[in-house]
Formats: sequence, C-alpha cells, structure tokens
Amino acid sequence: MPLATGRAAEAAVGAPKRAQDYYDRAAELAGDDPVLRSLVRALTPGAVASPAKDPKPLRIFDNVAVVGTDFVSATALVTSQGVILIDALGSPEEAEKIIIPELRSVGVDPTKIKYVVAAHGHSDHFGGAQYLADRYGARVMMSPADWNLIAAESPANAPKRDLEIADGQKLTLGDTTITFAHTPGHTPGTVSSIFPVRWKGRRHTAMLWGGTNPPTATADKRTYVSSVLAFASRMRRVGVDVELNNHGASDHGLQRMEELRSGASGSRNPFVIGEPRAQRFMKVMETMLRGRIATDQEANTGSLSAARPSVRATGTCC
Repeated sequence: MPLATGRAAEAAVGAPKRAQDYYDRAAELAGDDPVLRSLVRALTPGAVASPAKDPKPLRIFDNVAVVGTDFVSATALVTSQGVILIDALGSPEEAEKIIIPELRSVGVDPTKIKYVVAAHGHSDHFGGAQYLADRYGARVMMSPADWNLIAAESPANAPKRDLEIADGQKLTLGDTTITFAHTPGHTPGTVSSIFPVRWKGRRHTAMLWGGTNPPTATADKRTYVSSVLAFASRMRRVGVDVELNNHGASDHGLQRMEELRSGASGSRNPFVIGEPRAQRFMKVMETMLRGRIATDQEANTGSLSAARPSVRATGTCC
C-alpha cells in the first residue's frame, strides 16, 4: 500500500503550528489511559528509561508468549506447526540464557522455532537470531532495507542474510497467518505485524509495532508519520483490537504483564484494548511525531522552547 507523504498529510488535517500544540493534543487524547500515557512519555523528547525489574516470562494469550528483559522482549507466536519468534534479543548469550529457558518455562518448545522475524535492524532485535538459526534450523526474516542496513554497519552478532520481508507479505505456519507491513521510520526497513491471537478460546486480532523511537532526521520523522497513517488504516480494515510492542516500557506493557500474571485484571486481558482504543493509540503516536517534527522546525528557526507534553517524561522506547 503506498504511503502518503508526511507533508501532504499534515496539510490535510490542518495541523497546529507549534510543537507544544501537538504535545498538548497528544496528552489530551491520552487522558487517564495508562497505555496511551506511556506512549506519550516514550515519544517525548529526551525520554529516559525508568528502572524496572526484568519481567518473568508469560503467556499473554493462549498462543502468544513474551520473554525478555525490562528493556526489550521477544514474542513467540505458537502455531499448530511450530513457532514464529518476533525478535531475538541482543546476543547469542541472551538467546541461550533467556529465550530458550523462558520459552520452556511457559510451555513453548524452542526446538519448534521455524522463523525468527527481526522487526528491524538494531542489535537488540536480531542479536540472538543466528544462534537460534544454527541451533534449531530456524529461518531468519528481515526487510531488504534493514538487511542492507546491517550489511553496511556490520554489527556484532548480525545474522547471515536469509529471507526478505515485503510489504503486505503473509507468512502461514500451520493454522496461523501473520501479515507484515513495511513501516519505515525507526529504521528504513522497520516491519510491523498483524496476526490472530486467542484468549480463553476467543479470537482477537493483534498488531505488534516494530520500532518506536523517532529517528533523528526530520525527513525520516515524516516517513514515520506516513507509516503510522498507513498502518492505522490496515488495522482498521482487519479490526485490530490488541496492541503489542517489543519494548514494554513504551506502552505500559510491563505493567500489563504483571496485571495479567497477578489476576488483577480479572477475566479481562489488558492487552485487548478494543478497536477504538487501538486507533487512538495510533493517533497519539501520529500526534507526538508531528510534535517532534515541529520541534525540529522550531530548533532550525531558533525558536525552540521547552515544549513538552503534560505527561511526565519517564518512558523509553527503541
């Protein structure tokens, strides 16, 4: 699906002129919603991670398990014919000492990993991929742009170039089909996913946003806005009602895991946020990014002020 240009989209909505206007609007959209407020914090200029304990592994859905650290997670989608692992943490050691034992602890057999999907070409997402490929024969998938990115940068623990992900591509394993969307912005080849999940036997549709932290260049931030708009449209068409992220501090994900683990949410799954709220999540992201673009413009004209959302900036994202 073609992406609209960020400039045209801004003109179409009659966007505010000042960065602070965007940040205020995003905070207003977030209201008291902890998921949306967390996103505002994560996208605030200068956001710094708050200290947190590494979460214990958890099946957040009947067919989805999350393992990892307080900073980054790997998400296992369990199918009738094996496992699709989205992201692989930062190193072979983390794959061996975190991914494998933590998957086993929640009843997911790591020997059944058939695909490792790197949501983008940063080492905290692909670092354990080659280890899993070598140990279990898993195929590693990434967008062509980010395969090129890691080839140019030659980072440690980079996987050998394997399968490429195209925009709109579907991957079916057993009874499950995952759909990939090219959502450039965080990196040139960031990929976000849409896939079915089940909670207590009931089907829902989840999205997993592939990369949150805004890029440095203003032009790349405009590309990011276009990605958000296009992906929100895809979400709307298929009825996405579950929001997931590979950095749980950026979307209240760590806290939601604990709510689910402790039973504080009752029979409700806190990752099922509903279609309207999922769309609002994307609108908050769009609005914060427009604020970041306006902040860049104000800095370039020498009029940068201390524009900040009214939500305290203690989040993180990557």
